[in-house]
Amino acid sequence: MEETVNASEIAAQLGEQLIETILSYAPIADIQSLVESGAPVWYQSDAEGISPLHAAAFTRNSELVRYLISKGAVWNAVDYLQNTAGDIALSYNDEEIYNAIRNEGIRAELLLNLLSSRGEPDPDPSTNIILREADDTAAGSSANFLSSKLRYTKDETGQDICFVSVDGEDIGVMMGWETPIMMETVQCIYDSLPERDNLRVLNIGFGLGIIDRLFQALPSPPSQHVIIEPHPDVLRYMKDNGWHTKPGVKIFEGKWQDFVEKEDLLGLGGFDVIYTDTFSESYQDLRQFFEHIPNLLSGPHANVQLLQWTRGDECV
Repeated sequence: MEETVNASEIAAQLGEQLIETILSYAPIADIQSLVESGAPVWYQSDAEGISPLHAAAFTRNSELVRYLISKGAVWNAVDYLQNTAGDIALSYNDEEIYNAIRNEGIRAELLLNLLSSRGEPDPDPSTNIILREADDTAAGSSANFLSSKLRYTKDETGQDICFVSVDGEDIGVMMGWETPIMMETVQCIYDSLPERDNLRVLNIGFGLGIIDRLFQALPSPPSQHVIIEPHPDVLRYMKDNGWHTKPGVKIFEGKWQDFVEKEDLLGLGGFDVIYTDTFSESYQDLRQFFEHIPNLLSGPHANVQLLQWTRGDECV
């Protein structure tokens, strides 16, 4: 037991020294020497929770960032302010460092997905480094979100907003200020389509209905407009606003996972436009949805758009 404690203390001392050395803008050779002598690149400081990769991003040393990644630095570790090293790079508008960290994240996710597809067993949980606690609130859990009460109201400027309460704090599910973003999106989609008559549109997640109203307002409105929405409060809002009786509109009450392989949806034929803007779903959910997209599209000229808002610790 004493040897284990001593080993942990030594690792902590070397980790602190590594971070301090990086923050002092020491030559990369000095940093490499520390790593080769056993300084852990995965270490996070007691004071702020920052890692060597955070420190390297702060000093804007792209060569050092790549070196630390090659030595196993944890690309998505978060400090006590819930920032990753990628967040720090973004704050400096440092595209080179951000891309290096992002690419490592993509590589890691692809590797994990490959292992999962081959049926490899999950690693022993006791050996895993916990990067962040699981979010089981309505903001981070789809199941809890669907069982939470939503509140539709207007802000001080008169714009529609939809809130969900998380730990006593109102979190915006959809806000009226998103309208200009969606207007531009719909216009870009419409302009890119070679055929604009008899459009078939699939939207995942209704929210305030901003994107759906914009699709309906096109010079050639969709001949088939399918909306998938699981939340009972949103469905009630849709009924109150007449969406269930609009011509050409078909509403599937449930999660997209409930319908994506069912004939009820696939039997409608391919869609020219697919738009998804879900709440409290993970990147894993998004990846699974994208695996089904080829079966849902009408052809090579169809358009897929996603609007994915993430927490501050999920920029990469």
